[in-house]
Amino acid sequence: MGITKILFFVLAALAIISALMMITRKNPVYSVLWLIITFFSISGHYLLLNAQFLAIVNIIVYAGAIMVLFLYVLMLMDLKKDAEPRGNRWIKFAGAISGGILLLVLVAALKSIEKTADKALIVEGDIGLIEKLGKALFNEYVVPFEVSSILFLSAMIGAVVIGKRE
Repeated sequence: MGITKILFFVLAALAIISALMMITRKNPVYSVLWLIITFFSISGHYLLLNAQFLAIVNIIVYAGAIMVLFLYVLMLMDLKKDAEPRGNRWIKFAGAISGGILLLVLVAALKSIEKTADKALIVEGDIGLIEKLGKALFNEYVVPFEVSSILFLSAMIGAVVIGKRE
């Protein structure tokens, strides 16, 4: 077994364990910390796929900025056990039913996937590099890129207008 397979299985186990720890923790701060570990393991998978740009962006944007924002908001919320609303039994039951239905849909979708033993064909060694991504983005996909930048600009303006106090 090669080093990439070993790294893949170690990162996959780390991602699954940290994701399970994230959803089972009672303290939201610990959940956010486990989510950061999940993001780092996913970034490791991006590196194994030769997608260095996605790995760095995942670490900077998600594990860095968004998780710091989550931690900041959680610490400002001042969560107390006394103020926590009691969960209704019917809501928990509906959540369990919804989760079971989602599991059935995922299993059905995975069963219908065509099973092939083909290996990925890598023609060039620079598939996930930033240079190829930039060339593809600004040559072939320049119009969708500019449309998305206008959407992001309008979202920022909307957030400023909504957040502005009178």
